[in-house]
Amino acid sequence: MRLSLVLPCFNEEANIEATVKSCLGWMREEGISGEVIVVNDGSTDGTATILQKIQEKCNSASPPLREGIEGRGSIKIITHSQNLGYGAAVRSGCDTAYESWPAGRRPSAAADVKGWIAFMDSDGQFDVKDFGKLLACLPQNKIVIGRRRHRADPFMRKVNAKLFGLLSFLVLGIWVRDVNCAMKVFHRDAWKAGRPTVATGAIFNAEFFYRLKKAGYTWKQVDVNHYPRKFGKQTGASLKVIVKMVRELVQVRMR
Repeated sequence: MRLSLVLPCFNEEANIEATVKSCLGWMREEGISGEVIVVNDGSTDGTATILQKIQEKCNSASPPLREGIEGRGSIKIITHSQNLGYGAAVRSGCDTAYESWPAGRRPSAAADVKGWIAFMDSDGQFDVKDFGKLLACLPQNKIVIGRRRHRADPFMRKVNAKLFGLLSFLVLGIWVRDVNCAMKVFHRDAWKAGRPTVATGAIFNAEFFYRLKKAGYTWKQVDVNHYPRKFGKQTGASLKVIVKMVRELVQVRMR
């Protein structure tokens, strides 16, 4: 199969190298062709420097995971000049994944069946090998998403997640257990149908599933592991983020 794995990151200098290397290693071990697309969402620490070194080493010393793409190599880096938000970062990466077929070599209908997009957080709280559980459910399912059975986050973050799930149901009419679990894989066509256009932050996933539901898509959920953050600072639970989340939920519903 062909897989584009998107890794959004913001100020993850302590985690990004290990995450990228584990993803590249897993794809090689499993014989998966494709690319890792890292989206640096305006990081102000050393993330950009680390990514540049990884890319240089990868593209000069290793054969590409998939040949024929622009830039040649197993890793692509997208850089936002400023922090645009988690949703904006994932959207940039998935857009790049969707358009990654070279000009003049658009896939045939048969080849397109093999085109899949996935994304995962870069903070070290997920194990990329768990994607094996999701991939095992393809291609009979066009969308497979993870569910953190034992979420390794602070208590208030878990409470906020429950409230967000309830709000998503009340405002958008969707019910997805652990909607923001950052381990998802879907067919290219599903991205075209569900691509969020409003959310740039926390409600990105809710808008994605809202649009997918309207387009008639269904999805399968699979339990995945979740680990405590070892380095760096978590984002997403501030009052500012919560207010933006509510505002964007209403905007999505009104459109």
